[in-house]
This record gives sequence, C-alpha cells and structure tokens, in this order.
Amino acid sequence: MCKKVIISACLLGHLCRYDGKTKKTTEIVEAFKDFEIIPFCPEAPIFGTPRERISVINIDGKNRIITDETNKDVTKLLEDEIYSFIKKYPNTDLIVLKARSPSCGFKTTPILNENREKLYDGDGIAAEIFIKKYPDIEIKSELNLF
Repeated sequence: MCKKVIISACLLGHLCRYDGKTKKTTEIVEAFKDFEIIPFCPEAPIFGTPRERISVINIDGKNRIITDETNKDVTKLLEDEIYSFIKKYPNTDLIVLKARSPSCGFKTTPILNENREKLYDGDGIAAEIFIKKYPDIEIKSELNLF
C-alpha cells in the first residue's frame, strides 16, 4: 500500500489561493510522485477563488480568522470544512502545508492583534487542528521540507 501525504493544494498547482493564483512547487510534486497525494485547501470550497483575504487575529487571547475587508469572522466556517476533511481522510503519513497561510501556515503564520499589527508567528487554523487530530503525524511546510 502506498503512503499518503496531505499537501496544500496551492503547492500542487491548484488555482485556489485568494488571488486566484497558485504557488506550485515542482520539487514537492516530484518528491511525492510515489505517494497518494491528498490535496487540501479549506478556503476555496467555502469562499471560491479569487476571494477576500483573511488573517489570523488574536481577540481576547483566542485566534480568530477574520476577513480583511469586511471584517467578518469566518472561523467556524473554516473549522467545519477542516473537520469534514479530516473525517474524509482520517489517515495520512505526512502533512505538507503552505507557509504563512492563515489556514495552513505551520509556525509561520503572522498572528495579528485587533489593530492588525503582528504579535508573533504561529499556526494557521488548519495546522492548529491537524496538530490535535493527527498527533503522531509529522507536519512540515514547504520551507522546511527539504
């Protein structure tokens, strides 16, 4: 049986980023050619592409996902999409996430205060949930993969 890897869809060439573009990384596609690749993007199925940017905002000690222009809290929508994905794909051998993404960033996502000033680098909402739901699975970003 072939190993499974969850990879941020934008790194695979999917046009799913907020700006309608991709961040395809040929090295990643090549490195995992013998794996069963499971593309992951929690934002595109909900909000479409292109879409309004989102940010991780720390409000009263809790990280929330807030749209940049309309200031709408979309945390619950994203959580539901991520948990639905995990239910569909409960097993994986590795997770590779897009750095600095408010959804997928692993230790690299800017966490902002309510004035949108950077507090620190942390995890995006999906990375945060994956850490809890896949506790024994290694999580990497494209920055520390090779």
